[in-house]
Amino acid sequence: MSSIHPLHPPTMPSAKRSSDSTATKRSPASSGTRSQGPSRFSPVRLLQAPSVLLLLAWMIVPLAMTIYFSLNRYNLMAPDQTGFVGLENYQFLLEDPAFWPSIANTALLIGSVLVISVIGGTLLAVLFDQPFRGRGIARLLVIGPFFVMPTVAALIWKNMIMHPVYGMLAFVMRHLGLQPIDWLAEYPMLSVIIIVSWQWIPFAFLILLTALQSLDGDQKEAAQLDGAGPIRIFFYIVLPHLKRAITVVIMIETIFLLSVFAEIFTTTAGGPGTETTNLTYLVYSIGLQQFDIGIASAGGIFAVVLANIVSFFLVRMLAKNLKGVNEK
Repeated sequence: MSSIHPLHPPTMPSAKRSSDSTATKRSPASSGTRSQGPSRFSPVRLLQAPSVLLLLAWMIVPLAMTIYFSLNRYNLMAPDQTGFVGLENYQFLLEDPAFWPSIANTALLIGSVLVISVIGGTLLAVLFDQPFRGRGIARLLVIGPFFVMPTVAALIWKNMIMHPVYGMLAFVMRHLGLQPIDWLAEYPMLSVIIIVSWQWIPFAFLILLTALQSLDGDQKEAAQLDGAGPIRIFFYIVLPHLKRAITVVIMIETIFLLSVFAEIFTTTAGGPGTETTNLTYLVYSIGLQQFDIGIASAGGIFAVVLANIVSFFLVRMLAKNLKGVNEK
């Protein structure tokens, strides 16, 4: 029998130690393997680089040039009088008598069109969600105004509908014994709001109808069995279901309505006075009518900042809405 010394514990066999060390070296935690994602200079990133650089140039170069001109004196009527003026163009813009009315007109136009298009689109979506003969053709007629160019739509309303002599509204009012109204002269902002709303109601209708068609019919049937009428079903089932779609409509329309120009240019040219001058038309009038590129560029930067602020809050509102829906 072999004896074991108490001061020397027994050692592991050499074969087992070598196998354990080999297993340790081969373990994933200690091997230090790289992630499977694309590296910084992988072929995928190299192929994406031209498109990314093109998009950056597409956005950054015009913005940088606008910022440059907004900080310099540059009037096409006096091209020899140039130089760095700092924030002087922004000061002139803020002191322009037409600036703050243009901000108010922009807010009024956007708010009014949003209310009209959301309410009108919701009612049309509820109506066209019901089965009736000729529903497909009727839907095409409803969404038709959205595909009409803004300039063409403005000319149609100006010359064929709102004209005080041979417009359709004047024809109807004369047959009713009423005095025709010169809409673009007496109610210019209301006329522009009607024209723009006529174009954007079909967009809201399409989004809301698509969302409404995803509503489960069993909920309506259960509510009807419980004695709920059409009004209660609309306010307690249909509207909560359309909440997310309405938020999307508001976000997209607001971004596009900030740049309404063709309707105003074609119908009222910003007048009478400044009653229909929004921020977009003010920048146009300063840059291409007064030929002051510096102040017009300052107005463009202000419009970009305003659009980004509005977009930030709208995106947050949409994200909050989506988060609430997912939590349910």
